[in-house]
Amino acid sequence: MELLRELAPQVLGVVARRHGDFAAAEDAVQEALIAAASQWPVAGVPDNPRGWLYHVAMRRLADQLRSESSRRRREGIVAREQAALEPFAPPPDESLGVEQDDTLILLFMSCHPALSSSSAIALTLRAVGGLTTAEIAKAFLVPEATMAQRISRAKQSIRLSGAGFSLPTDGERAARLGAVLHVLYLLFSEGYSSSIGAELQRTDLSNEAIRLTRALHQLLPDDAEVAGMLALMLLTDARRAARTGPLGELIPLDVQDRALWNRAQIAEGSALVTTAFARGQVGPYQLQAAIALLHDEAERVEVTDWPQILALYTVLMRLADNPMVALNRAIALAMVEGVAAGLQELDEVAGDPRVAGHYRLDAVRGHLLERAGDVAGAVDCYRRAAERTTSLPEREYLQTKAASLNGRG
Repeated sequence: MELLRELAPQVLGVVARRHGDFAAAEDAVQEALIAAASQWPVAGVPDNPRGWLYHVAMRRLADQLRSESSRRRREGIVAREQAALEPFAPPPDESLGVEQDDTLILLFMSCHPALSSSSAIALTLRAVGGLTTAEIAKAFLVPEATMAQRISRAKQSIRLSGAGFSLPTDGERAARLGAVLHVLYLLFSEGYSSSIGAELQRTDLSNEAIRLTRALHQLLPDDAEVAGMLALMLLTDARRAARTGPLGELIPLDVQDRALWNRAQIAEGSALVTTAFARGQVGPYQLQAAIALLHDEAERVEVTDWPQILALYTVLMRLADNPMVALNRAIALAMVEGVAAGLQELDEVAGDPRVAGHYRLDAVRGHLLERAGDVAGAVDCYRRAAERTTSLPEREYLQTKAASLNGRG
């Protein structure tokens, strides 16, 4: 339910700030969301849904504290929490005084440096995105119990770190903003181009990434890289409708129907990246957004400004040591200086152990060999790439390419 996702971080922020224990607050809010998901469709949405969720969550916290207090009394330990229980049960219509910064706090807490990327993504989706454990498990194609353990370990790591529910200091925030953006980028990428399974795209993930990044941009409007990230997502997502055929098959960029591209998203992304560049603090996400914009601005694939794209990838490689960037630069180089130059650069990229055996290496080589007229070599590469990818639509596309070329040869 969209309303629950919207309210989840607001309520969690208030509960965590008042209770002080993020992990316990997150558990309590999740129970409140589950209760709302089962009761509201039958009884109707209450007049103050935020207050209702807060009331139920705090009741859960009170129950947890009461249970814990009883256990400790039984063990002969003095219980001091009883007096604090009743204030945890406010009336459902209480005004919560929601703080605007709570979403930002939750984002930074969910992306704590003690967490792995996969744990940070899962916790971000639950704490900030308001998704249930079952929904997150489904999105990542893992059993619900596995995802529950992953989230539990993430919260335990945060508890052990001693992090309080507050914004990081300016120094900590600057240091952790990169991790926040990285998690949002991974989330969007997995939604836009699913790495595993039968679906090419998972719009629930990409839409959530855009929503969270838009919220981050509203909270940090002067940060050029946050603006660049939002622009990159919008400019990429603008092509979503043209990216799949009627049967869900992959349609590559060069043969997409550009009339289907979302011009409103392109306009918004263009304005964002233009403003970000004007601040003079160019970063990797702004550069990627600028590359996406050059593709979006080309009315036909033949008029794509490849020299400019190559120049941007060259600058990007100086800022980000990423073999996937090098792979994309090899494509741009082939478009500007010829296939031989692209293949030569591809050989250098293949020597990077971080990308060795990746299906995209074979897919790109197959594409360049096809352009060079080496049909047999292209077929071999496409087949090898198809064997290595875990995305079924991409596998079918690569197999079709190999079969088509093989039949032609």
